[in-house]
Amino acid sequence: MSAPSWELPEWRALAAHRDGMAGRHLRELFAEDPGRGSRLTLEAAGIFLDHSKQRVTDETMRLLVQLAEASGLREKIDAMFRGDRINVTEDRPVLHVALRAPRGADIRVDGRNVVPDVHEVLDRMAVFCDRVRSGAWLGHGGKRIRNVVNVGIGGSDLGPAMAYLALRHHADRNLVFRFVSNVDGTDIVEAVSDLDPAETLFVIGSKTFTTQETMANARAARDWSLAGLGGDGRAVARHFVAVSTNAARVAEFGIDTASMFGFWDWVGGRYSMDSAIGLSTMLAIGPDAFRAMLGGFHEMDEHFRTAPFARNLPVVKALLSLWNVDFLGMPTQAVLPYEQYLARFPAYLQQLVMESNGKRVTRDGAPVPVDTSPIVWGEPGTNGQHSFYQLLHQGTHIVPADLIAFVRPLNPLGEHHEMLLANALAQAEALAFGKTEAEVRAEGTPEWLVPHRTFPGNRPTSFLLLDRLTPAALGRLVALYEHETFTSGAIWGIDSFDQWGVELGKVLAQRILVELTSPGDPPPSHDSSTQALVRRCRAARRS
Repeated sequence: MSAPSWELPEWRALAAHRDGMAGRHLRELFAEDPGRGSRLTLEAAGIFLDHSKQRVTDETMRLLVQLAEASGLREKIDAMFRGDRINVTEDRPVLHVALRAPRGADIRVDGRNVVPDVHEVLDRMAVFCDRVRSGAWLGHGGKRIRNVVNVGIGGSDLGPAMAYLALRHHADRNLVFRFVSNVDGTDIVEAVSDLDPAETLFVIGSKTFTTQETMANARAARDWSLAGLGGDGRAVARHFVAVSTNAARVAEFGIDTASMFGFWDWVGGRYSMDSAIGLSTMLAIGPDAFRAMLGGFHEMDEHFRTAPFARNLPVVKALLSLWNVDFLGMPTQAVLPYEQYLARFPAYLQQLVMESNGKRVTRDGAPVPVDTSPIVWGEPGTNGQHSFYQLLHQGTHIVPADLIAFVRPLNPLGEHHEMLLANALAQAEALAFGKTEAEVRAEGTPEWLVPHRTFPGNRPTSFLLLDRLTPAALGRLVALYEHETFTSGAIWGIDSFDQWGVELGKVLAQRILVELTSPGDPPPSHDSSTQALVRRCRAARRS
């Protein structure tokens, strides 16, 4: 068994290099190296990455690549694509790459090629989506479906909701899409308040069909639907479809199992937007565009699988993140898409990155003595520029950022896109170089105001530039971050594919639910704070 990455000489070499770079400013690095801005860049699979404004040198990148190699990253990549059971705590393969493999590919789990199974589900999804989109699929009362409500939580919601908004330009505008995830009743009530049950289709996404929040919302949706359709239970089969593997539960709910679309235990929830969980996405953009998105995923998969680490987009992004988190002491990561359609992309990445790599022990169960996942957050530009960018520019926290922009707009409107792109480029420059006291004084600024108008700069950014936000481009972008997340976890030696941290609160919630709703006073079973809060809630509900 190889040593943990932080015990390797390559890690120590990076620490020594970091100490030698202490105090170096991006202004200095650019002044010393005029070719830096064009050399510290990568381009592959339709994505151009400029990482010249990260606080690195050629030597930094060389040492980071050596760490990746010494950590056994190549073997770990091969193991994932081979179908090895790399999710060790759940004893499962991790094969989201099979979801977008071409029809003739051969990817095996326990000796069975799973690619034909994937395409069988995709083909069934395509037939169903074509029927709904064409009007051939009718509701119980004979009306055409005009509204689609996706009900899920976690990956069954964040992926479809993000993808729908990201690809709305390419969507069928004759269909209305809503997304429900929160067990707060407001979510489902508001989602359906202006819809006609006779024209509404619900997509229920739950692998086991037992997820507490999803099934509570599914039952509420069924009650609402039947109330508007005369109470005939047969209506469920025309207004509900399932993305699940539990045929018995699906049938018990009233859904025709012919309208159940499955996926596999080697697909993690946060890696599932290109599986049957993407049914609402395919309903919105159509089967051809959905397959184009899968093609973008696969293009990035192949780049990640084959490219040398020094020229590998996901690997380089992961190494930059690791450098910022573990060597420069910057624990957060802002994702700033300069594209309104990507408004939900930061939220999607929060689950992808932090649920994957928010771990405190290695795959062997040993404590991790270094920081792991960055804390991911963000908002579209230019909105964020008028809120939290103040902290990015002049705050005491240094926040590395990914700025994502597109050369060509989907909605040309006057100079809007040129203004948007100019702002993205300007923010990266301003964060890197800031404005010195001398520059502020040279503008005639009163001395007392100089400190307030000085910008320290030296804030690291990566700039991701794509042509247009097409389905294929979205696939490439999501796969880039998926493989970056895998790479980081592989170097840290953690299991990026389980999520036991989700469980404890859910288990406690089940107990508290009984205590909140039981007729008699429950026995003390919590700390004094929780016990007092339970009593207060019970008393308030009785009054």
